[in-house]
Parts: sequence; C-alpha cells; structure tokens
Amino acid sequence: MSRASRTGRTGGPVRLAAPLAALLAAGLLSACSSDVPQDGPAAGASASEKSQPGGEEAEFFDQSEYERQLSLAGATPQGPADKPWEQMLNPVMTDTSKYAMKGGAKDVHLCFSNAGVFNPWRQVGLRSMQAEVKLHDEITDFTVLDAQGKDDKQISDIQELSRQDCDALIVSPNTTATLTPAVQEACAKLPVIVFDRGVQTDCGVTFISPIGGYAYGAAAADFLVDKVDRGGKIVALRISPGVDVLENRWAAAKKAFDKAGLEVAEVKFTDGDPSKTKSIVSDALSRHGTIDGVWMDSGATGVAAVEAFEDAGKDVPPITGEDQQDFLQAWKDKDLTAIAPTYPTFQWRTPIIAALRVLGGQEVPKQWTLPQPVVTDETFDSYYKEGMPPLHYGACGCEKLPGYPGEWGGK
Repeated sequence: MSRASRTGRTGGPVRLAAPLAALLAAGLLSACSSDVPQDGPAAGASASEKSQPGGEEAEFFDQSEYERQLSLAGATPQGPADKPWEQMLNPVMTDTSKYAMKGGAKDVHLCFSNAGVFNPWRQVGLRSMQAEVKLHDEITDFTVLDAQGKDDKQISDIQELSRQDCDALIVSPNTTATLTPAVQEACAKLPVIVFDRGVQTDCGVTFISPIGGYAYGAAAADFLVDKVDRGGKIVALRISPGVDVLENRWAAAKKAFDKAGLEVAEVKFTDGDPSKTKSIVSDALSRHGTIDGVWMDSGATGVAAVEAFEDAGKDVPPITGEDQQDFLQAWKDKDLTAIAPTYPTFQWRTPIIAALRVLGGQEVPKQWTLPQPVVTDETFDSYYKEGMPPLHYGACGCEKLPGYPGEWGGK
C-alpha cells in the first residue's frame, strides 16, 4: 500500500462500504454487537477447566472466568471518571520501554487490521476510533485494512501491514484460533495491540476488552429476578448458538434463573431477525398465556419483541435489551420496565490511546479490562441521545469527539 492510500490527519477518514449515516438510518445490516467469538486473550479453558452441569453449553462454560467477571462487574475502575475508555479494572501493568520511539511518540504511523464493518456496532466503533485519531497530532498516518469478515484476507492484511513502516499494529481478529499464527508472526516484528476479540497467544503488548459475556448475561438476568415473582415464566431470546460470548451470556442467565426459581418457558434463537422474533414471542404468548419477563442475549431485536406483546394486546413485561438507539427510544416512548447491558463501543478508542502509550514507553495493563456499563432508569439519560439513528449505540463515548453527531448519522 502506498503512503498516499493511508489515512493521514489531513486525508480524511477511511471510507466504509456505504455511508455510515445511511446504513445506520436504514438498518441495512444486523445490529448485533455480540459477534465476538472470544471473551478474553486466550481461546478458553481446556476441557478439564470447564464446568457446567450437563448440556452442550458445557463446552463454553468456565467457572473461574465466570467468577472473575462477576467480581469485576462490582469493582471500582482506575482512571478518569469521565473517560471510561481509559479506565482499567484490576490492572496488572507491563513494561513497554523496549517499544519506546526515540525522542518520544512523534510522527507516528499506526496500522489497524479490522475484522470488518459488517454491522452497525462495528461501524459506530470505527467512526469513534477514527475520531480519536484526530485528537492526537503525533499520529501522522493511520492505515486501516478491512478483512470483510474473512479470515484469509485478514491473515494477508496482517502480513502486509507487518511489512510496512507501521510503528504499532492494532488487531481486531475475525476469529480466534485461525488468526493466532498471523498475530504471533506480527508480534516478532512490531508491538501489537489486540482488542475486542482475542487470540490464543499473549504475545501482544496488551489485550483490550470490556468485562465479558458472563457479566452481561448476569446483569440482565438479575434484573428479571428482581422484577419477576418466583415461578414466573421467562422467554429467552438468543441470536445464534455456538458463539462463545453469547453462550457465556446465556450460561450466566440460566444460573441466575435456576437459583431464583424462575421458569424458562421458551429458549429460542432469533437469528437477529425482527420478524422471527415477533413470531417467537407471539407463539409463546399463545402457548403460555402469560409471559412475565423477556431476557435477550443482545438487544438488536428488542423492539420487535415489544411489538409482539402490543400486537397481542398484552402489557410488555420487564424486558432486557441493549444500548441500541431504537430500543432506548422504545423504552422512553413506551415507559418500559427495562434494562440494557452494554458491550460498549467506546472500547474502539482505547487501542489508539494504548498504542501511543506503548510507543511512549509508558506502562499499560497486560490485560486491559474496561468497565461494562449497564443502562438503567437512573443512567438512561447518559446513553439516550435525541436525534441519533436507530442503530446507533449509546455507550459510544463519542459525544465530545470531532464531528459528533453528524459523523455518526445524528442530527
């Protein structure tokens, strides 16, 4: 790639396949933010370390990681109170002096291998990352290669970037195991920062992610446990099976429901399809008469679930969603009894900050765990922003970034 094809501070942002505002407003892509195949820097525990009584969920359950995440959910983060993307939970710092640029981090060329921008969550995140770059005059070039959700392309992208004059490489892997060798190869050539999705190596200088799926699932389930009487019927709406973070969310929820004596009347996969979601909820109401709560492992189809109750002439029971604007709008307009755990898009800002700290020789956490806020009635106004498109995400941490709200599709 020639220098002219990079994104410099004066060269404008990386172009997406279609304008961000149009995609967000039209809802052309799935809004699922939870396509993350890995919740941490390693690919999960060995069979002997996993424990979940019975069922195929056992493959994805790690008791020690479950306990770690629930503990972190209640921990006080270190860092600026108004900048959660710079905060750290129980950090163990690592020395980065060997990566320090002579004379400090100046005229920095950062490179980013992105799994893709195949859903609005990733588009919102990339926009925030690009805006973060604009805040740092020391970054003169920012090269982004989009793997388009393809492992083989991302392997090639990482190899290409490793051969360029990148000062540091940021990687959001498309999948865990397949991308591991490419990341390991890159680590031998330059400092690597991995975020969002993990790999099966700790060669990166730091791995950045929010707390994880267990904390997300437990937060949503605990809300329903508090709102629904013992013996109440819960419908659990899941997107798809076999994805680590989604399985983690459900495992944590199931534990909470079983302990509280709530009946999981239905567990159905929606494929992220609003029409299928409405049909599932409608069928559940026909079979059971009353549904006392709705748990979701992602909020992408939350509005469809709400509409199913309305179409049946039923009050909407306590429901969980996500910080997607359309769900927050429905929450506000319909005065829902709701909660929205997040997989915050503000995490896309952190790799830029981490890379500059590494190139400046400053310590960073080996595992940089970010807070994972939950939208409640009390915190709602911090995440709902009037005039944002339906598929925007409230926990973007982008409100003070250059170009907001227009560059995120808002008015």
